[in-house]
Amino acid sequence: MERRTPIWTTVKYLSLLVAVFGVLYPPYIIVANAFKTREEFNLKPATSLPDSFLNFSNFGQAYQAADMTSAFGNQLIIIVCTLVLNIALGSAFCYAVGRFQFKGSGLIIGLFMFATIIPGITTQVVNFKTIQGLGLHDHLGGPVLLYVGADVLMIFIYLQFIRNIPYELDESAMIEGASLLKIFTTIIFPLLVPATATIAILKVISIYNDFFVPLLYLPSPEKVVVSTSLMRFFGNNSGDWQMVSAALLIIMIPTALLYLFLQRYIFAGVTNGAVK
Repeated sequence: MERRTPIWTTVKYLSLLVAVFGVLYPPYIIVANAFKTREEFNLKPATSLPDSFLNFSNFGQAYQAADMTSAFGNQLIIIVCTLVLNIALGSAFCYAVGRFQFKGSGLIIGLFMFATIIPGITTQVVNFKTIQGLGLHDHLGGPVLLYVGADVLMIFIYLQFIRNIPYELDESAMIEGASLLKIFTTIIFPLLVPATATIAILKVISIYNDFFVPLLYLPSPEKVVVSTSLMRFFGNNSGDWQMVSAALLIIMIPTALLYLFLQRYIFAGVTNGAVK
């Protein structure tokens, strides 16, 4: 039975306030310092507000200094190629495994579960030698191939959604003479929109925030992506922090817009309106 004493209620709400503070404090620092001039940043605490929120000079300078045109272009290519391959291959694989019973299907799912307990760092040498052997080192195809690799979370999300789709939909389509490919493309895949939206958001954020793979596999300056573009603001001993804050704010905008656009799909019913 839930305790409702004043002390317990106070502790509960204080913990929520601490959590909110921990989430909102870093973005606040970024926004507060992105609009400051160099003099303001040097003379005022990092937690203070700028004299004016109309000082946009940092954003233009940061965009040019980090070569964000190339960074966003390279990042977009990697994300689009990864999402197309991930969604196409992942949904088709899960449709085959989740919809049909065949010898070895359980073993395949078990191997994916086993992959979750393997520390990623232990496979880095093999991954690097493989990408290098394929001639994809310092090529945008290298990160794409690594990101498209076994995505266990995507597999489980698609499997959960597919198994909740009534099999009567498939049977009705088969009676009408539809092939398995047509059933998948016209019936199953459209019902996977909530799952696809969830996977797309998680995948985009994961790729967008990844620093290790672009740093290791894309060393050329012209292959810079948004995460590695921030390194251009730092010398050996110093950093232009107000411009870094402006660059971080620019980088945060696409993922924020993506979430706002796709969030309504995440919790939508997977079979809403499919069966009357």
